[in-house]
Amino acid sequence: MAISTTSGDRLGELVNCTFASRYVRNDLPKFQMPATSIPKDAAYQIINDELMLDGNPRLNLASFVTTWMEPECDRLMMASMNKNYVDMDEYPVTTELQNRCVNMIANLFNAPIGDGETAVGVSTVGSSEAIMLAGLAFKRKWQHKRKREGKPSDKPNIVTGANVQVCWEKFARYFEVELKEVKLSEGYYVMDPTKAVEMVDENTICVAAILGSTLTGEFEDVKLLNDLLAEKNKQTGWDTPIHVDAASGGFIAPFLYPELEWDFRLPLVKSINVSGHKYGLVYAGVGWVVWRSKEDLPDELVFHINYLGSDQPTFTLNFSKGSSQIIAQYYQFIRLGFEGYKNVMINCMENTRLLREGLEKTGRFEILSKDIGVPLVAFSLKDSSKHTVFEVADSLRKFGWIVPAYTMPANAEHVAVLRVVIREDFSRGLAERLVSDIDKVMREIDTLPSHVSSKTAHVTATVNEVVRGSEGVVKPIVHKSATEIEQQVVSRWKEFVNGRKTGVC
Repeated sequence: MAISTTSGDRLGELVNCTFASRYVRNDLPKFQMPATSIPKDAAYQIINDELMLDGNPRLNLASFVTTWMEPECDRLMMASMNKNYVDMDEYPVTTELQNRCVNMIANLFNAPIGDGETAVGVSTVGSSEAIMLAGLAFKRKWQHKRKREGKPSDKPNIVTGANVQVCWEKFARYFEVELKEVKLSEGYYVMDPTKAVEMVDENTICVAAILGSTLTGEFEDVKLLNDLLAEKNKQTGWDTPIHVDAASGGFIAPFLYPELEWDFRLPLVKSINVSGHKYGLVYAGVGWVVWRSKEDLPDELVFHINYLGSDQPTFTLNFSKGSSQIIAQYYQFIRLGFEGYKNVMINCMENTRLLREGLEKTGRFEILSKDIGVPLVAFSLKDSSKHTVFEVADSLRKFGWIVPAYTMPANAEHVAVLRVVIREDFSRGLAERLVSDIDKVMREIDTLPSHVSSKTAHVTATVNEVVRGSEGVVKPIVHKSATEIEQQVVSRWKEFVNGRKTGVC
């Protein structure tokens, strides 16, 4: 039998292990830089321990963002972490890979690229930046046209649905463009093309259509919007274009619905953005925007620099950024190909169907999402007289699931929903487990006192009973419907949930 021995001079190493050191016993300053250094293993362990309290990204069903990639791609990303993408002269191959990605995406979206021509587009840090760049191009083109015609160019506007992501509101506010929103209605949670075209005027720089609503995953009817807008342009002499925000749906529609006309096959579609870090299957930090032709991107928006070694064109809101996500996107394109992406999306839709059917079998939920669209399930409680979707979301946290609960935008605020986004790494087994855990949650909250009843009692104390005014006058009894009471309850619950939030979002 082998006898193990330990030299006496190594016994002291035990004393220096991280969990026996002063670094985990004494507080480190949280908002000031420490005065002295600490060992690298202690720094790692302290941070790692705090991060353990984060949610599990794989169980974060609120996010569209990719949370799993193959180990081979992980290695490529780590190997390029120290490459600054803007140093094009120093990293010409990385620049070439970006250009290949732009052309692949443009061809996927049926851009009219002639022989010997290259696509017009750029990589961004996400669809938010991509939308800013596309919006700036529309605004500048509209301003030039107005000035040539001798007309004022100080009141541009964009027409969107009220279901747009907040980045559109940011663009409108940051770049002084009026945002004209088509309001939603119960049962119809996307932009109505007819109403959108009615809102278009001579100051409209573009109409933004959403291919994959954040709220329900539904695709807006870009083909109908194009036809109606083309007719209005013909009648008025305007040339109002369309931008398609395909952040979520851009890497879904070409593979699952190739006959759906939403892209550059429609003549008024001048630019499209898509998120590589969503169904492009890359970790967070990459988006894309492509234009129909060079004429749709004003030259004056493209800057040229030469202090990094050669003439380098750049059209971005930021400057330095990593190369890893661009390389990862190219990996996914050549690794999966059209067939691989199609298989991934088919699998996502199949798991979406499984989850939807499981929820329907419980008899407790109404499904609001559509069969055609982004693979997600948006659903509401059939009976919210005792409990709310916000309680369901809170209770699911006990099982590790992060499922968002929210209310719809303007004119449909009384509708409160839960949403589960199905990503590549959400398996059939996880779908079955989620349905089981939701069923457990519903059974559990059925045994709890109704939060809604107490809030309703507070509300109805002033609306369904005799109320005595400040002058002692007895006011008439006002009876409110169940729907009206539910709207007030949801509003008060949102105030309660928002009141618990801290920090900067």
